[in-house]
Amino acid sequence: MNNNIVLLPLLIPFVTGVILIFFKNQIRWQKILSILSFLGMTGVSLYLTNLIANEGIQTLYLGGWEPPYGIVLVADMFAALLVLTTSIVALCCSWFAFSSIGKEREKFYFYPMFQFLIVGVSGSFLTGDLFNLFVFFEVMLISSYVMIGIGGTKRQLRESLKYVLINIVSSALFVASVAYLYAITGTLNMAQLSQRIAEAYALGEGTAIITVVSILLMIVFSLKAGLFLYYWLPGSYSAPPMVIAAVFGALLTKVGIYALFRTFTLIFYHQQEVTHYQILGWLAALTSLLGVIGAVAHSDVRKILSYNIVAAVGFIVLGLAVFSHVAISGAIYYLIHDMIIKALLFLLGGALIGIAGTSHVKKMGGLIKHHPYPGWMFFIGAVALAGIPPLSGFLGKLLVIQGSIEQGATHGLFYLFAGISLFSSLLILYSVMKIFMHGFWGETKLTKEEEYGTTKGLLAPCSILLLVSFFLGLGGEYVLPYVFEAADTLMNPSIYIDAVGIKE
Repeated sequence: MNNNIVLLPLLIPFVTGVILIFFKNQIRWQKILSILSFLGMTGVSLYLTNLIANEGIQTLYLGGWEPPYGIVLVADMFAALLVLTTSIVALCCSWFAFSSIGKEREKFYFYPMFQFLIVGVSGSFLTGDLFNLFVFFEVMLISSYVMIGIGGTKRQLRESLKYVLINIVSSALFVASVAYLYAITGTLNMAQLSQRIAEAYALGEGTAIITVVSILLMIVFSLKAGLFLYYWLPGSYSAPPMVIAAVFGALLTKVGIYALFRTFTLIFYHQQEVTHYQILGWLAALTSLLGVIGAVAHSDVRKILSYNIVAAVGFIVLGLAVFSHVAISGAIYYLIHDMIIKALLFLLGGALIGIAGTSHVKKMGGLIKHHPYPGWMFFIGAVALAGIPPLSGFLGKLLVIQGSIEQGATHGLFYLFAGISLFSSLLILYSVMKIFMHGFWGETKLTKEEEYGTTKGLLAPCSILLLVSFFLGLGGEYVLPYVFEAADTLMNPSIYIDAVGIKE
C-alpha cells in the first residue's frame, strides 16, 4: 500500500537537523527542537507500526516512479519495530546529553549531527534497494565520524582514525559487491533481487558467482555489525563521551545486523547449509564467546560494556543462523531488547563515571549509599541483559535457544551453539555485575562532597528506558504478535515481494 507516512521517520530528523545548523549558538533552542523532533518521530513510528499490523506492509514510491525503476521505501513490521525502538533510544539519549555532553560539544553541531545520524539509521531500515542502503549507511557513518571525534581529545582522535579507516574499507567493499550484483541480475531492488536470484538457482545458472557476492556482503555487514570482525569496536566505542557511546552501541551495530537479516532472509537464502548453518553459525558462536571473554577480562566500565555489545551481536545472529520461525522471532525480540538495555547501561555507566571521576571499577566503591536509584536501575539492567526472567532479555533468549535445540535434531552443531550461548550469558552477567559490585556496592570511597559530578538531569531518560525494558519483559503477550508478524515476513519473501509490487 503506497503511503507517504513511510517518509516521515526520515523527514522529521532531516528537516530538524538542517534547521539546527542555523541555531549553532542557541543551545536552548537546539535542545527544544531535538526533543520535539524525536517525540514526533516516536509518535509517527508508533502509528506506522499499528498501521502495518492492521493493513499490512506500507510502501512509498518516491517521485511516483514504481519499482524497479524508481526508489522505494518499504515499511514491513521488522523495519517498523526497529524504527520505533530507534526513536525511543534517540529521545532518551538526546535528553541525557542535555546534562552531560558539555557546552563546547553542543556548539560543535552535536545535535544536528545526532539528527542526521538518525536519518541514516532509519533510512537503512526502511529502504527497499541495496544502493540506497549503501547511501543511508554513508549518511549514518559521516555523522558518526563527526560525533566520535567531537571534543578532540587525543584518545578520540586516535580511535576515530581507526574507526574511519575500517568503515572506508568496508564501504569500498560494499560498493564493489553491489556493482557485481547489478552486473549479474540487472537490478538492485531487494524484492526484484530476490526473484532474480531465486530464478538463477532454479535454473542452476551463475550460482557460484552469486555465492561469492553473498559472502562479500556478509563480510561487509559483519564488519559493520561487529560480527567476529569486531577488533576495532571496543576501542572506538569507548573513546567518545558515554552518551555518544550509548547511541553507537544501541544503534550502529544494529544496522549491520539488520542488513544481515534482510539480505540473508530475502535475497541469499538458497544455500542455508553453507551460508547460515556453517558460516553464520560459527561466526555467531565465536563472536559470543570472544566478546564475553573480553568483557570479563577488562576492569574498565567503557570496555566491559563495549565487549558486551560484541557478545550480544553473536547471540542475535545465532537466531538468523538457525533460520527457523521460532529462532528468528527470538532474535528480533532480543534485538529490540538489546537496543533498549544497551542504551540504558551505557547511560548509567556514564552517570557512574561522572560521579566517581574514573572509569576503572577498582577505583570506585559504595556509590549506592548516596545514589540508590541509579544503583538499583543498573542492577535491574544487568539482570535483564543476562536474560533472567521475567525481564526483557528472557523471552528473546528463550526463543533463540528453543529454535537452536529444535534445529539441533537435524544439525547437531546447534546443540553446541546453544550451549555456548548459555555459557556466554553467565559470563555476561558476571561482567556487568562486576561493575555493580565494585562501583555501587562495597566500601564507600568518596564522601558526597568529594564526588566529581552529579546525576541531576540524567536519571529521567534512564527511567524511560527502564520502563520500556519492563514492558518488553512483563508485556510479552502484547509485543509477541508484532514480533511474530515481523518473522513471518522474513521467513516468507513472497509477502515482501508482493507488497513492493514488482512488475517485470
